[in-house]
Amino acid sequence: VRVGLVGLPNVGKSTLFNVLAQRSLAKAENFPFCTVDPNTAPLPIPDVYLPKLGKIANSQRTVPATIDWIDVAGLVKNAHKGEGLGNRF
Repeated sequence: VRVGLVGLPNVGKSTLFNVLAQRSLAKAENFPFCTVDPNTAPLPIPDVYLPKLGKIANSQRTVPATIDWIDVAGLVKNAHKGEGLGNRF
């Protein structure tokens, strides 16, 4: 599953991304377009049933599902026309 954090510039997308990632991966500054290249953080989805199911199935290992959080640059009016960073992500 991939989830993108999309919104206006300077509203806290990168800060929320860092909280979700539980570490400081994205540069979070107080100026527009601090994020130019998308940041990605794959995080495992906790599942209390996974170990039990792995044991029932005699699995050698169990691998949790993940969510890929993606932090993209802020969108501005007319981004679809190339203004701001456009649609470079």
